[in-house]
Amino acid sequence: MQYLLDTNICVFFLRGKLNLDSIIREKGTKNCFISELTVFELKYGAENSENPKKSHNAVSKFIKGLSIIPIYGIVDKYAEEKVRLRKNGTPMHDEFDLMIGISAIENNLTLVTDNIKDFKYLNNLKIENWFKR
Repeated sequence: MQYLLDTNICVFFLRGKLNLDSIIREKGTKNCFISELTVFELKYGAENSENPKKSHNAVSKFIKGLSIIPIYGIVDKYAEEKVRLRKNGTPMHDEFDLMIGISAIENNLTLVTDNIKDFKYLNNLKIENWFKR
């Protein structure tokens, strides 16, 4: 199985709340991916942190070991799903979440997230949560 790590899972790791290193080793580094959008969100979070230099270094080190999925290939499916969700009265208000979810679907990846409810209306999305409370 292959996985797309949502931003919140990456943030838990960077904050020391999730031993993602060992999980990724167990699942296989070649089986774990992040979206370009997750990189955007992580870089924003680093810049907005109390110690941007230290945070940027941590983010850069983290993403260096993962394959990054580009978003351009999901453009048509994104538009289709956004319209379908709006017409069904269940629009996703977070554009990045919508694109990350569509990226998982289009690349046949299981989305790993702690925000399962945010993705519940996306058709054919496989989800797991590796974060245990």
